[in-house]
Amino acid sequence: MARVDQGKLQLHGEQPVVLAIHGGAGVEKAGMTPQSEAQARAALELALRRGYEQLRQGRPAMDAVTAAITSLEDDPLFNAGRGAVFTHDGRNELDASVMDGATLAAGAVAGVHRVKNPVLLARAVMEHSSHVMLMGDGAEQFASEQGVSLVDPTYFRTERRWQELQQALKQENKQASALKEGLRHFGTVGAVARDDQGRLAAGTSTGGMTNKRYGRVGDSPVIGAGTYADVNCAVSGTGWGEYYLRVSAARDICMRMGREGASASEAGRAVINEEIPGMGGDGGAIVLGRDGEVALPFNTEGMYRGWVGADGVPHVAIYREDPLVLPAPSH
Repeated sequence: MARVDQGKLQLHGEQPVVLAIHGGAGVEKAGMTPQSEAQARAALELALRRGYEQLRQGRPAMDAVTAAITSLEDDPLFNAGRGAVFTHDGRNELDASVMDGATLAAGAVAGVHRVKNPVLLARAVMEHSSHVMLMGDGAEQFASEQGVSLVDPTYFRTERRWQELQQALKQENKQASALKEGLRHFGTVGAVARDDQGRLAAGTSTGGMTNKRYGRVGDSPVIGAGTYADVNCAVSGTGWGEYYLRVSAARDICMRMGREGASASEAGRAVINEEIPGMGGDGGAIVLGRDGEVALPFNTEGMYRGWVGADGVPHVAIYREDPLVLPAPSH
């Protein structure tokens, strides 16, 4: 495929590009206003447009994934980057991971406090180190050496998240329902993409869970649990991380697609709507198959989600009943 862009001939592969994103499962209408809904939809559309621009220019899927996630990390609406929740000690601990499906290369960071865009540090770990996961102070030292932007921890402080921590502290000694416990774990952003060469990539970023202790780490930075990509599929999860870790949720979905020949919707439903709820967990995921099929399974009231295809038109939704036509598979 060829096209002229600003007087220059550009050659591209023959695969229709596609990008899907999520901004976290566990959205409840009771906590939303028309203004917050509008802001969320606009933020999702912006992330899709920024990721799509990378694909439009013929860049690899990983560029689209990191561009989309960076956009969501910069928006305080989402529990990632600037919108990260607070730990019990009043700090922000950020996690992220990325994976390239064509090469199985991966990178991740956990428990960082000063990295403006953790997904970019996760990518740097993948591309510029011999490791897969770095954590804490060591990860931030690596960020400094790689020129990844560091900020003062106050950058992540938002009044909304601070008040959420205060409320959680008040409720701490009261008996909480399993539902409320589950809701503490929601809030993650992620993206999956297929470029014009048919290469797949996935990434996930999170601020963790409100009022967490003891350096708890969930599934988001764990390759195979919160993020996974290979030649068959790309997955990013969002939900109660302890359950995603126990079943290696992201890789489980990909294995069902690769070894069993399940479609993205079939594999996503089996893990997200059956296996994890069967254990007592909640959440969602975005799943992209090598044939371009997109599945957005979740088992909560809502999940910030959306996708964009070769025409560049963003499609977004929040609640389960929101109309959202998904792209048809295309080889």
